Parts: sequence; C-alpha cells; structure tokens
Amino acid sequence: MGYNALQDLNMAGVQWELTEQPVIQGIPKTEGKKPSPESTARNTEKNIVVPAVAPVVLDSVTKMLESCNDIDSLMNVIKNVNHPLRSGATNTVLPNIAKNPNGLIIITDMPNTEDDLSGHIFSGNTGDLLDKMLSAIQMSRENVSLIPLVFWKTPGGRTPLSEELKLTRPILDKMIDLLKPQIVITFGTLAATEIGQTNLTSNHGTEIKTDKGYTIIPLFHPNYLILKPSAKKDVWAVLQNVQKMLKMS
Repeated sequence: MGYNALQDLNMAGVQWELTEQPVIQGIPKTEGKKPSPESTARNTEKNIVVPAVAPVVLDSVTKMLESCNDIDSLMNVIKNVNHPLRSGATNTVLPNIAKNPNGLIIITDMPNTEDDLSGHIFSGNTGDLLDKMLSAIQMSRENVSLIPLVFWKTPGGRTPLSEELKLTRPILDKMIDLLKPQIVITFGTLAATEIGQTNLTSNHGTEIKTDKGYTIIPLFHPNYLILKPSAKKDVWAVLQNVQKMLKMS
C-alpha cells in the first residue's frame, strides 16, 4: 500500500486526521474521562422519554421478502415496509450497496441525525472518518456495502427496541444472503451483540466463523474512535488483517 493512499495517516501512531467534533449531541465534554466502548458512537442527543412503539406483524415483513431475489427488490421492501420507526423519521436511510463488491460488508447500529436528513448511512463526520479508514486499506464505498440495523432514526436517538430490531432482522439476513460476503464487520456494541452475538469490549477484532461461510469481525464504531483516538491503532491492525484476508480469497 503506497503512501499516496495514506495521506491522512500518521503511520507511527495511526492517526486518521479529523478536525470536526464528534456527532454525539447532548454529552458535555469532560476532561480526563475516557468514553466507554459500550456507548459506541450513537447519536444519543438529550435524554428523551419515548413510549414503546406498537408492534407490527412480523409475518407481513416475511411475506414481502418471499419474492425478493435481488437487491433492487429488497430495497423496495425497505422503502415500503410498515415499520413503526418510519413515522418519526425524516427519511428512510437505505443501505449503501457496493457497485463493485469485494466480499466485505459493514453493519452498523442505526442512522444518526445527519443520516436522517441526508437519507444516506454514514453521513457527516463519522462518514468522513469511515472513508479515510477504507481508503487506508485501498477500499471505498464503491466496493464495500454499508448496512444499518434499522433504516430510520430512532426518536431522540435512543437504542432501537427489541421489537424494532426483530422487524428489520429478516431484511438484514436476506441482504447478507444476496450479497454473499466473505467478511462482515460490525461497528459498535449493538451491532456486535445483534449480528455477532458477542461482547465488543472483550472480543474486539475477534474472527467469528459462521455456518454460512462468512466471518464476522466486531470493531469499534468510527465515532468512538473520534472520542478515543488511542483506539485507532487497534482498529488499524484489524483493518490490515481484513485487507489480507480479502486478497487471499
């Protein structure tokens, strides 16, 4: 990998340059306090009490997926599914599907405020950092698919409810089946738990083999890296290994 592809890296300390502030809102900056990976980069905003959403029938989602044989038809399901989060969001945030797939997909938690406004996953500062991370291993959004656990911003940026996650999980599973990845990277605590069934803190960077032939690797969310730059070196080591694994395939 040439240094021209690493303009934003200080190889000694592995520092991805980013001058903007983290996108987490409503959290005061405290000197000397280290953020926990368990908080991973969600757009938490201020504490808002939100009543539980009414559940929808999971069978309706399953029926919509029965006729999905390609990504385009799956995208139509996402656009039309009657998910309870839809009514409170500005836009449906569709996955970024690679035009030239290389066997890698990334699954993240849920859209933040900037994603909600733009309709694109990984907008704003976290997206800028992600692009630098991918560029460092000679990749981009052109060959890496980016998929959120849910496709709408949650009220107040709260963690999605289990019912909300269950309604989109069949869509994620179908998308993984269609994309046939070699490696699935999860970003953040929630994605590590839901997709990898693992604890991010204790298993960061661990390769989890699946019976479907792909490997799951949990990583810190890019926004967590903005909050804790010292964690970048750990992520950098894993990304280099991912690059090698894909080249060997």
